[in-house]
Amino acid sequence: MSHFEKIMAQYTAHLEKERTLSVHTIRAYLGDLTSFFDSLASQGVADISVVTIANIRTWLATQQVTGGARTTLSRRAVSIRLFTKWAAKKGYLTKDIGATLATPKGHRTLPDVLTVSDASTAMDSLATRVAEEESPLSKRDCAIVEVLYASGARVSELCGLDLGDIDYQRNTIRVIGKGDKQRMIPLGNPAMKALDDWLKNGREEIARSGSAQAVFLGARGARIDQRTVRTVVYEALSALEGVERMGPHALRHSAATHLLEGGADLRTVQEILGHASLATTQIYTHVSTERLQKAFKQAHPRA
Repeated sequence: MSHFEKIMAQYTAHLEKERTLSVHTIRAYLGDLTSFFDSLASQGVADISVVTIANIRTWLATQQVTGGARTTLSRRAVSIRLFTKWAAKKGYLTKDIGATLATPKGHRTLPDVLTVSDASTAMDSLATRVAEEESPLSKRDCAIVEVLYASGARVSELCGLDLGDIDYQRNTIRVIGKGDKQRMIPLGNPAMKALDDWLKNGREEIARSGSAQAVFLGARGARIDQRTVRTVVYEALSALEGVERMGPHALRHSAATHLLEGGADLRTVQEILGHASLATTQIYTHVSTERLQKAFKQAHPRA
């Protein structure tokens, strides 16, 4: 095992013990470190102990030249600072050379959001499909889209739902978000009705011995995977006129925006979405303002 491979293995074990990090974040951080180590090799650096801030800046500059998004560059700076802090603590570095590294501000793009009427049309078309087909998969697909829009849940959270996570008394679901943090999310009557129809009249036809407690199942009875959920949502929203290709995250964005437009306060939306920082939730206030301005320009005679 080479010098860098040994460090990578130890750092991987360290990240996996950090309960606050999601699987996706760990994967991204390790990808950044692999890229950094490759850069060190091309710069002629064979030992971590002689790495300087200039080596780090060369790596980041190369990422920028090759067209890295600002948000990705921002994450890479955070990622390498976490690594150098750990490496200094473990004695691989004599001091934390990444501590003074500035983090470039990520450019936040406004997310794609459905209008309230488009969301209603999508739900109504799914309900019509259920009435026409009366098939288990149509009931499942309807429940998936209704729950995603009602809850603003992430795809991974929806796929991880178990039967015991549904509270029929309070009309809520319990999801496990980033960093294994649990939260309760309220569901409206349409979502609960679609979920109930799937569980009572659809799931049992697909369920197999390997289905365990999973709420949503694939066609063969195993717990549904994220790719299938994305396909379901793409197809459900593809029928809408003027709507570009939108996936499950668009339903999350739409749920957040429609909650704020309906009068929900920012803290409530933060709690529902499971954002660690209120700053992440605040982007939806910009979305709402942009939509308000667009509606004003279209509707007001002196706009």
